[in-house]
Parts: sequence; structure tokens; C-alpha cells
Amino acid sequence: MKTSNPVLAGLGQAAERERAAGQPGYAQPYPAGAGAYPAAPPAVRPMSIDDVVIKTVALLALVGVSATVAWNAIPDSMVFPALIVSLIGGLGLGLVISFMRMAHPALIITYAVIEGVFVGLISEFYENIAGYRGIVLQAVVATFGVFFLMAMLYKAKVIRATPRFIKFMVAALAGVFAVIMINLLLSLFGFNTGLRDNGALGIGFSLVCIVIASLSFVLSFHEVEEGVRMGLPERYSWVAAFGILVSLIWLYLEVLRLLSFLQGDD
Repeated sequence: MKTSNPVLAGLGQAAERERAAGQPGYAQPYPAGAGAYPAAPPAVRPMSIDDVVIKTVALLALVGVSATVAWNAIPDSMVFPALIVSLIGGLGLGLVISFMRMAHPALIITYAVIEGVFVGLISEFYENIAGYRGIVLQAVVATFGVFFLMAMLYKAKVIRATPRFIKFMVAALAGVFAVIMINLLLSLFGFNTGLRDNGALGIGFSLVCIVIASLSFVLSFHEVEEGVRMGLPERYSWVAAFGILVSLIWLYLEVLRLLSFLQGDD
């Protein structure tokens, strides 16, 4: 299976490695021996769409719980330090999970908890500290509205992950990620590009990020569909759920930022 979503990259390659290494879950040659009955090969249940849905919901629940705890338990004086720690921790762990290309439920669960802390604190900042009342609920509704819209469009085959679409999205995701990281590094050294500020440039970039984050769901749905078709082991549904979670969190943060820009203009 060809790679599409960078977050879900390597599902097919990992499966091929397991087949080559003779991992449990794939049919192996029966042992030969005089008078010996062949032993049944070990069976591992293949992943299903239901597996991905259940794990995605579970990860979202973890994000919600840790976000609520962080919002209510961390004092205002510690919000910014905790934001920085959770941002670095979530980003680092997310990159490790992505590039390891293996299904490690413990790491993915830990990532969901750390990201929940970050989401909770950034939400509290916008809602209470910055004073954008009602913005969190609006962002949550908009995020899941976009997600379900993309799911319906994909199911109706209005949008499909064609090879050209996949190449475009991989390039777009890599480009946006690079721009965000460079902008973050520059901001740490006191350089303000205006890319994340309330202005024409900032609003335009947020809209670009929202469109790309929304379209990334198509890549996730495609990878899930292909993983089920290939009969990947059930544990790979954790990786698929992780990919969807990453897109959901990214979309939420961009919607939150855009709404703050729009409210700030009132």
C-alpha cells in the first residue's frame, strides 16, 4: 500500500515486514515431519473500521478528560509553563510515534493525555484569560462538523484519495508543517512574521491550515480503508486512530485561532 497521510505512513510497509519476518497473524508454512499433524498457524484478528472508531473515541475521551483536569487543576500562574511543556512533549512524542511506524498503544495513549493537557490549557487561555467567551464551544462544534462533513463526502465518493490528490496533500502537509515550525523558532528568538497574528496574513494562513487539516481526513479515511482491505493486524487500528486524532486536534486549534481573530475584530 502506498503512503498517503504522513501520520499514518508505513502501515503497509510494517505489515510487509511482519510477513517477511513471520510474525503471528500471517499464514506460515506448516512444519513437515513424519507422522506429525500440521499445527494451526497463530491467528491475530485483522483490524476493522469498528476498531478504528472505538479507539478514536477512546483517545478523544482521554483528551477530553485530561483537558478538563488541566483547565480546572492548573493555576493561572502555571498556565504558560504548562503550555510550553505540553506543547514540546506532545510534539516530540507525536513525531516519535509517526516515524517509528509501529503500533504502540501505550505511547499513543500517553500522547492523547499530553495533548489533552495542551488543548485544555490553550482553550482556557482563549476562553478565560483572553476573554473570548463561548469560543471553545464554537470551535468544538465547528471541528466535529467539518469532520463529519468530510466523512460523508468521502463515503459518498465526492472526494477520493487519488494518486494526484495524495501527492498534493503530502506536499501541502510537509510545507505547512515546515512553515509552522520555522515561524515558531523565529518567534522564540523575538522575530514576529505576523503569520499567527490577527491580520490579513494571519487570517489567510489560518484558513489555509483549516482547509489542509480538513482534507487530511480524506487521507486518514483512505488509509483505514486500505488497512482493512489488506487485513492488517488489529493493533494497527491504534495508528489509524492516532492519525485521525492528530488531524482533529490540529483542526480544532486552527479553528480556535481563526475564531479569536474574528471576535477580535468586533
